[in-house]
Amino acid sequence: MSIINLLPPHVADLIAAGEVVERPASAVKELLENSIDAGAKNITVEIRSGGIPYIRVTDDGCGMSPSDAGTAFLRHATSKLQDAAGLEAIFSLGFRGEALAAIASVSRIELLTRECGAPSGTRVTLDRGDIQEMGEAGCPEGTTIIVRDLFFNTPARLKFLKSDRAEASAALASALRVALGRPDISVRFIKDGDEEFFTPGDGRAVSCIYALFGRDFASGMLEASSAGSIAVSGFVSSPAHGRGNRAAQYFFINGRAVKSPRLQAAVEGPYKNNLPAGRYPQCVLYIEISPALVDVNVHPTKAEVKFSDERAVFDAVYSASRSALEGTTRPPEFPLSRVVEKAAAAPQTRAAEAAPPPRPSAPSYAPPVYDPTLPREPQRAPLADDEQNDIKKPLFVREPAAVYQAQPNIQVKIEFPSEPSVPAAPLFSADTAEPEFRLAGEALGTYIIAEREGEIVLIDKHAAHERIIFDRLKSDRHSPMPQSLITPATLTPPNGEAEELMKNAALLEKLGIVIEEFGESSVIIRAVPADMAAEDARAMLEDICGIISGGGSPEGLMDGVLYTIACKAAIKAGKSSDPMENRALAARVLAGEVKYCPHGRPVALTLSKKELDRHFGR
Repeated sequence: MSIINLLPPHVADLIAAGEVVERPASAVKELLENSIDAGAKNITVEIRSGGIPYIRVTDDGCGMSPSDAGTAFLRHATSKLQDAAGLEAIFSLGFRGEALAAIASVSRIELLTRECGAPSGTRVTLDRGDIQEMGEAGCPEGTTIIVRDLFFNTPARLKFLKSDRAEASAALASALRVALGRPDISVRFIKDGDEEFFTPGDGRAVSCIYALFGRDFASGMLEASSAGSIAVSGFVSSPAHGRGNRAAQYFFINGRAVKSPRLQAAVEGPYKNNLPAGRYPQCVLYIEISPALVDVNVHPTKAEVKFSDERAVFDAVYSASRSALEGTTRPPEFPLSRVVEKAAAAPQTRAAEAAPPPRPSAPSYAPPVYDPTLPREPQRAPLADDEQNDIKKPLFVREPAAVYQAQPNIQVKIEFPSEPSVPAAPLFSADTAEPEFRLAGEALGTYIIAEREGEIVLIDKHAAHERIIFDRLKSDRHSPMPQSLITPATLTPPNGEAEELMKNAALLEKLGIVIEEFGESSVIIRAVPADMAAEDARAMLEDICGIISGGGSPEGLMDGVLYTIACKAAIKAGKSSDPMENRALAARVLAGEVKYCPHGRPVALTLSKKELDRHFGR
């Protein structure tokens, strides 16, 4: 017969800590939210070595009295909730009184706090939740909490933490979400002595977005809004700036970052006819709703919420997203914030990311015979004077290869080598005859119209070309040729995906993608496959991030990356193509070489004369 035991308080505290503090990122989030609830306008977060040995959060909030400082670390001690009735109208981010107690039970803590107007402050030190020292101390108004040796007394939990780099990325992402939810508060994040981000705190969401994500992200956003009892404001991305995953979708309910499949479906609804399958919009949306209509107490970390009227919330978000796509709002104008000023003074690679110079289009070049199996000629542009030392030498040279000379006060000169060019490979071998057909034209910039005896064939040119490139990349006989980017692209993936990318750098290099580390949470794209246009580099790597973060077998990962490269390198739907391109693609499809795209969808639709006659009653 089993015996029911009452757990000792310290054991219960350790279990409760596991529900609230899973990793350093959890502690950063809870401490940040406490600072916001204390009325802080400026908050600095500093971590070292992933946050396990050291986390420091400093704010200029209201501070605590000596008596409050002594009780703040007790379980269920809170200033934000008085009774059960208060649960129906929660305005603060924290309210349970568990965070400080949970963090303190698995770490060593030092607290420095001083109330506004008080002549002196209070210093408290704790070890595993027990107060060791407490006394008067000199300190600025506000509160500073230093957390040391997180999980030192729970080795089992410590064992399951990831690398310092991964934990630091998670802490950065957690702080970013909190900062994004409160544009009126200036948040600074420092990792191992380096400032990772700094929001201006001017109350403008656009300033916060620009400071946290940069110009490329911000310039692709459209203002979205919906008025009513449930007010929605913020930004959604234009269809051209969709991503391969939902990592860049941020929702805030009364300033609290939340996750909700319902909200994701609402923002994605208006994009159904504007984004291809597998692409998702980015968004930063702020939803203001009566606290009585939302339950934030359904999840230990308060990351999920429950609405009393989910349909009304869905409709409000859907309306805001649709208003942006229908053009009733306009793209935001981005201010020159302190973060931008700092970026202007940073090294050349960072400056190039913040405001890339316009690049002239490459001169057109049409080979005598088009072969979709061959890589396209990469786009090239003259180099600016100050870019010469920042760009690596090309990994290979293809014809016609331009030699760029850039000197001060001298016009850029473009020369072509005298070596004979490599002739394009024939589209069909000598013993393969091109099928007989008439190229009737192209419809909607997407479908090739071919006519052969007794039938009309509609061909999806993007899908057909995508399959050709995919099969070539998949073949052991072909190794993707990389092209160096004149202006390397910089990508800052969310949620620590930069580390996963670098783990697969060797695999990507085999596929013609050369990346390098750029700080702890960013990567620089130095080269992409020669089939691909340079402007598609960042979008391609974003899609690859989603594939890698999804896990799976090495074979599945390889196929996913090849799908992405083939999709980005293929002829774009919606744009008219050269008749030679269309004829070459149609010939491959009608010869039976290409039947399905890499995702298994058919690339052609055949309509017989008999079917057409029956439709028109002939």
